[in-house]
Amino acid sequence: MAMQLPSQRSRGRRTPMAEINVTPLVDVMLVLLIIFMVTAPLLTAGVPVNLPDSRAKPLDQDQKPVQISMEADGKIHVGEDEVGQDILPDVLQQLATKTEGGQPPQVFLRADKSLDYGRVMRVMGELNRAGLNRVALVTIGDDGK
Repeated sequence: MAMQLPSQRSRGRRTPMAEINVTPLVDVMLVLLIIFMVTAPLLTAGVPVNLPDSRAKPLDQDQKPVQISMEADGKIHVGEDEVGQDILPDVLQQLATKTEGGQPPQVFLRADKSLDYGRVMRVMGELNRAGLNRVALVTIGDDGK
């Protein structure tokens, strides 16, 4: 019995190629990597605050909330704008007048975990005085978000 090698058996015919061409796959993966690298920084919040951990579930939202951030050094930001302690009541009063559907906007309060409890409560008192009673305290969940 003589063995025939594949090259002897199919001299005139072309055999199907058994290798997978991975070049298009690599190209697509690199494009996706670039897209994610460009869009990921745009998804983060504006003011970096060291938030405390919590096991609470995320809230359902019907409109875009106003974010108030309190940094460790005591600076207060309404959205992206830094606001002094003296003009904070006026800014909050202006926010309270912007109603959608008869309700004032919801406020997300992001306070650094190293802040004194009294400072956070002063800001919450100003929110209550301005009529902004829909306040949610933002924390970091179990998954780090």
